[in-house]
Amino acid sequence: MGSRPWRCAFSGLVVTSSILALGCQPASRSEDRTTTDTSMFGPSDLRIHPFTSVKDWSGEGKPDGIEALIELQDRFRDPTKATGTATFELYAYQRNHPDPRGVRLALWRGTLLTLEEQKMHWNRISRTYSFQLAFPQIRLDKSYVLQVTFEHAGQRLTNQVVLEMQEIKGAVPTSQPAVTQPTTTQPVVRPVTQPGVRTPAP
Repeated sequence: MGSRPWRCAFSGLVVTSSILALGCQPASRSEDRTTTDTSMFGPSDLRIHPFTSVKDWSGEGKPDGIEALIELQDRFRDPTKATGTATFELYAYQRNHPDPRGVRLALWRGTLLTLEEQKMHWNRISRTYSFQLAFPQIRLDKSYVLQVTFEHAGQRLTNQVVLEMQEIKGAVPTSQPAVTQPTTTQPVVRPVTQPGVRTPAP
């Protein structure tokens, strides 16, 4: 009977000690990426996602332009995020030519420099950055070359893809344009040059 109060006092001491121990834990804090992390997990390659295609996002029954999905990959070939500037160039397609790029039809630039822009363009499902490139002159019976360049911390990553007519989702003759549903509510990127004013660099 005489030992019971001692046990209660000891239990209270243990509880108090535990609370004090928890109170001494360091608070969580964020730190900038180290040079090693940047080299290992930063973007080292650019891939144009296969879902890149001509789209009608206004719902008017005619193509509005191209929805371009770009995937930045680290050294493990895994998708990653990064800040930078993306340049999109659309060319006419030259079939059976060493350089498939013909006359340049349009040029767009999009930025991924702020938190708002990152949230605006990031696609969680495909783990890509999505850009709607306005070009109402685009035709479903034509093939095009889309070239993308991403600039990040003095580094330039470039890739291009041929948008073949038969690869355009829902492609039909020009007399009957395809009708697709609007895809996203992200802002449309407008061309920064007039169509057909420049030719590709040699």
